[in-house]
Amino acid sequence: MRIVIAGGHGQIALRLERLLSAGGHEVAGIIRRPEQGADLREAGAEPVVLDLESASVEMVAAVLQGADAAVFAAGAGPGSSADRKDSVDRAAAVLFADAAERAGVRRYVVVSSMGADADHPGDEIFDAYLRAKGAADDEVRSRTALDWTILRPGALTNDAGKGLVRLESHTGRGPIPRDDVAGVLAELLETPATAGLTLELIAGSVPLSVAVKDVAGN
Repeated sequence: MRIVIAGGHGQIALRLERLLSAGGHEVAGIIRRPEQGADLREAGAEPVVLDLESASVEMVAAVLQGADAAVFAAGAGPGSSADRKDSVDRAAAVLFADAAERAGVRRYVVVSSMGADADHPGDEIFDAYLRAKGAADDEVRSRTALDWTILRPGALTNDAGKGLVRLESHTGRGPIPRDDVAGVLAELLETPATAGLTLELIAGSVPLSVAVKDVAGN
């Protein structure tokens, strides 16, 4: 498959790029800064320099042309303002969905966040982030032209992945290594029967490939 990842230099995205390229897939990662390209090439991905905060739908659709799947893994990142939570975590996700539709890419996987909710209360930056993610998820779920899956990991860690997870519609809170988030994303891309599901993910006791097959069969 050819897979295009928005937010291609993110910690989860780089892990996912390594997994997908090692699995024989053709991977492209969208990045904002040209100097990030070397890291993507090292991970086996083709870097595409494009700023999703200023790009048009047509520009993004051109990158997605011929792709089999799109993964939205972009985020404004720690220390960013509430305005950027909206422009990246919400608006860029919607733009990427618009572009996927325009390019005829049906498979659309979103890296969201546990607790994402467009109506989440609070005045802190993290509250704005959860509202932005929730609004983006709501928008994606309204798209009948997309075979979407939304993944909502718990608290992300840099611990070595164990490949053992709990993946359900509701898991309750808990940590999850970024390694295992990437592993689950790779399995989701290979499992089209997970389309239409919003899933929470934390560390658990089920091998991640089995966990994905289980939710696909439910």
